[in-house]
Amino acid sequence: LDLDTNQFNGTLPTELGRLANLTQLAVNNNILMGTIPTELGLLNALTSLTLNDNRLIGTLPLELGQLSALQILD
Repeated sequence: LDLDTNQFNGTLPTELGRLANLTQLAVNNNILMGTIPTELGLLNALTSLTLNDNRLIGTLPLELGQLSALQILD
């Protein structure tokens, strides 16, 4: 799911964690705020997650460490 450079604002929806077959999530270069939802740790098929160039705060959720298919985290 490529949603980069769209000037999206607000927070990352926790409902993204329901997209069990999602392999790529790119939301870089937007105006997203808040923390990274722990629900992203449910995306077991995720191989690439790009969140850079937003206004996200906090630390990476420990749940992301359980994503064994994840190859790219930016």
